Amino acid sequence: MRKTVNLLREFSIPLISGVIVALIWANLSPESYKSFVYGKLFGEFDFHFFVNDIFMVFFFAIAAVEITQSFMPGGALNPIKKAVNPLMATLGGVLGPAIVYMTLNAIIGSPELFRGWGIPTATDIALAWLVARFVFGNKHPAVSFLLLLAIADDAIGLAIIAIFYPDPAHPVEPVWLLLTLAGMTVAFILRKANVKSYWPYLIIGGALSWTGLHNAHLHPALALVFIIPFLPHPIQNPGELFEEDESDMSTLHQFEHQWKAFVDFGLFTFGLANAGVEFSEIATATWLVFIALLVGKTFGIFTLGLIANLIGFSLPNGMGKKELFLAGVVAAMGLTVALFVAGAAFTDLKVQGAAKMGALFSASTALIAFIVGKMLRIKRIN
Repeated sequence: MRKTVNLLREFSIPLISGVIVALIWANLSPESYKSFVYGKLFGEFDFHFFVNDIFMVFFFAIAAVEITQSFMPGGALNPIKKAVNPLMATLGGVLGPAIVYMTLNAIIGSPELFRGWGIPTATDIALAWLVARFVFGNKHPAVSFLLLLAIADDAIGLAIIAIFYPDPAHPVEPVWLLLTLAGMTVAFILRKANVKSYWPYLIIGGALSWTGLHNAHLHPALALVFIIPFLPHPIQNPGELFEEDESDMSTLHQFEHQWKAFVDFGLFTFGLANAGVEFSEIATATWLVFIALLVGKTFGIFTLGLIANLIGFSLPNGMGKKELFLAGVVAAMGLTVALFVAGAAFTDLKVQGAAKMGALFSASTALIAFIVGKMLRIKRIN
């Protein structure tokens, strides 16, 4: 049973299932789907709110754990010199899609679609890791390269969401961010007091942070991103990303261990709430997002990764131009975070749906990556 559960989590089956159910439901019975997602469940709050503003708090918290661990001594971002090449590639993976999106929008789009430039900057960390292991093999250095790139991409993505996608119907009220600062202060005090349980950090610090972001009209899903780094953790990085370290009893590890399954399976609800797009809504925004992801990500990562290599920040041993190019293709899967940003970027449900369809189409890069890997004769290392 445990092996089955782990396989379901490893292959992102809950998320993919949620996406498939949402697509089928939205196209067979669009009115009942919208009624389910946007109908009021509790006061003014609907299913969409509980998923995107409550559940996603924990999704981004797990991402924050991975980022925190990667900055520890022994982690993928420490020391910074060995991370320069993938970090520059990450920058290319953010700038490339944004540039391609804005250029295409100037040619075939419209001014109201401009806000969507941040959608294709995202990389789905779990799916990228899964596909990378499939096309490169478990032991290939490109897998670690892609993981590092995806982690850094997530960090930049969080900043893009927070800075560029406030609620357009409600102007930002920065004074409320003092509550978020208060939450961080509480977490700092708890850390100094050597509080080992993560619950006070979440209940007091997290609640203050969430309330501050919500009332400031920023995305409260980012609430725990400001709290997680304060959870007690070892001086050294406890192990490889996505691998359990039984010897690590730190608060940070306990939080990840006890919440990751909830997040992995809860992504079914995220797919259900966000991927219900009617195929009739395929429009310009769909192609802007999809092409920006596929072309912008691939060539952005490839170009800046090569530049970093030329100026002395080398690629990992075993990675050359072919492997770097294929890594760019794999990173073009934006799915989860891209869907989230699409929901934040557009309030018009038709435009939002078209943009989300582009994010969904990006999952097809898994097949493209497999074909490119065969064409380039990439040797798998297991």
